[in-house]
Amino acid sequence: MARGINKVILVGNLGNDPETKYTQGGMAVTTISLATTSARKDKDGQLQERTEWHRVKFFGKLGEIAGEYLRKGSQVYVEGSIRYDKFTGEDGVEKYFTDIVADEMQMLGGKPGEGGGGGGGAPRREYSGGGGGERGGRPAPRQDGAPRREAPAAKSNDFGTDFADDDIPF
Repeated sequence: MARGINKVILVGNLGNDPETKYTQGGMAVTTISLATTSARKDKDGQLQERTEWHRVKFFGKLGEIAGEYLRKGSQVYVEGSIRYDKFTGEDGVEKYFTDIVADEMQMLGGKPGEGGGGGGGAPRREYSGGGGGERGGRPAPRQDGAPRREAPAAKSNDFGTDFADDDIPF
């Protein structure tokens, strides 16, 4: 029997600083507000931008990392799933929420306040965390199953260029 797929990929900027709370068991739960903007031309040829706001939740070690390193304005890549929740408030009114529960996060660009934001040489960091965050804080595994390794130092070759033969994509 086939199962469904609930997968979300977002790249956007934080609208505020992360808010981290802890469960009674001590697990971190960090919430961010993430803005994604898309642009299209209308029938008159005018560029129309539309910004969507997403509430993203990180749990466990991934939540601790998000709370510590993300700041308002940070650009971030998030993978996760959509979760719909409903609860009845004290006034008896039902309220509905849509959250993105993050499984993976990659910080993009430089640190806010350092003139970064556009990838200005700052290293990109990938973090994964599943439920309890047992994988959190470590780089995400490669999709092809091969172990991660550091990029070799640049070396000269017979072509007079400074790149390693391992850098050739074929």
